[in-house]
Amino acid sequence: MTTPVRERLIEAATELFYAQGLRAVSADRIIERVGTTKVTFYRHFRTKDDLVVAYLEGRAAIEREGVGGAVARAGGDPETALRLISEGLGAVACSPGFRGCPFINAAAEYPDPDGPVRRVVDRHRAWYRAMFEQLIAPLGLHDQAAVADELMLLRDGAMVAGYLGDPAAAGGAFLRGCRAVIRK
Repeated sequence: MTTPVRERLIEAATELFYAQGLRAVSADRIIERVGTTKVTFYRHFRTKDDLVVAYLEGRAAIEREGVGGAVARAGGDPETALRLISEGLGAVACSPGFRGCPFINAAAEYPDPDGPVRRVVDRHRAWYRAMFEQLIAPLGLHDQAAVADELMLLRDGAMVAGYLGDPAAAGGAFLRGCRAVIRK
């Protein structure tokens, strides 16, 4: 049984976009990798940006599943959930070929805040921030919105540090920062 062409295009794009950058990889390169034609490519994706959106939506689904699983395993305990999220972040940062957060990378390459790529980035970031706010709700903190913003900042920093610094330290640094923020 063969994988449908649309899925193969997204799989090839996922590998190439993350490793080399969104703008650096042409539609022709993805078409060549999959072994299809331009007509077939454009039947599935009107533009390369549509493929970028599909790639990011796939990455968002994977992150949401992982983070959602960590939160569910924590059974309502914010400290445990943050520990599990940090462990996941640390594992990702230490994986071969890690290049940081695909959403931060996409935002850097697509600066137009009204473009389709940035809208996907913004939706995912809004989901993450809302997840943090919901996660800390049982703690009864004074300004939950500000704390959620700080947790998002720590997550972003950990992703960048995992790429540019010591990947093995990213998860632990994230968790220590989270603990400091929720206990202030």
